[in-house]
Amino acid sequence: MKVIFLKDVKNVAKANEIKEVKEGYARNYLFKNNLAVEATKENIDKLNKKLEKIAATEEQRVQNAKDLAEKLKKLEVKMKKKAGEKGRLFGAITSAEIADEVKNLGIELDKKLIDLKTPIKEVGVFNVDVNIYKGIKGQLKVVVDAE
Repeated sequence: MKVIFLKDVKNVAKANEIKEVKEGYARNYLFKNNLAVEATKENIDKLNKKLEKIAATEEQRVQNAKDLAEKLKKLEVKMKKKAGEKGRLFGAITSAEIADEVKNLGIELDKKLIDLKTPIKEVGVFNVDVNIYKGIKGQLKVVVDAE
């Protein structure tokens, strides 16, 4: 019997997949637990519409991520922090501080997306990577000056 899976079933199938399963398994387990529906023409048409909608929203998210990457490339974040004579900062600049500064410039950016290997501890210009969405990366220029 062919069924359309509504949810992931471990070691069997992922959601939105069409698979052949034994009739007893389908009727006694999958259908009763709302994990799958029978793969009728009507249900397959519904699935195709759902998959098209998912693809369209995914395409929109990718485009938004690319636009954000372009904005970040043009952006220069200036930060001031107390520093010693040789340019070493008293403290450090973290991804959270960078995210707050980017927010002040009008772009919403989660601190978890900022790929800062170690906090910035000296004065200078730094290129910081930003993992925006599924393999789409941006780069942000951070200028640190002494206060």
